[in-house]
Amino acid sequence: MLDVMKIKKGDNVQIMVGKDSGKSGKISEVDIKSEKIMISGLNVFKKNKKPTKQGEKGQVISISRFIPVSNVQLLCKSCGKPSRIGYKVEDSKKVRVCKKCEVII
Repeated sequence: MLDVMKIKKGDNVQIMVGKDSGKSGKISEVDIKSEKIMISGLNVFKKNKKPTKQGEKGQVISISRFIPVSNVQLLCKSCGKPSRIGYKVEDSKKVRVCKKCEVII
């Protein structure tokens, strides 16, 4: 059974592993089944595209690829640092909490 992902679309995250480590951006897509996310403008790879019609030229296009959720951390809005996420129940609602500064996200 899949665990619920603590990171959602629109969150600001920082990449911790890989060629773009240390860079931050906003989540544009979330794939819950494979537990991967896509960050706009980061983890960009070049792809060669063949011509589909006669007379058309081939081209090199840039594509953003998915990153595993385990390779990123959420940027806290109050302290501005990458941190882990916890949950608290307040007023019968489950809210996300920054583990470093204990502020509701």
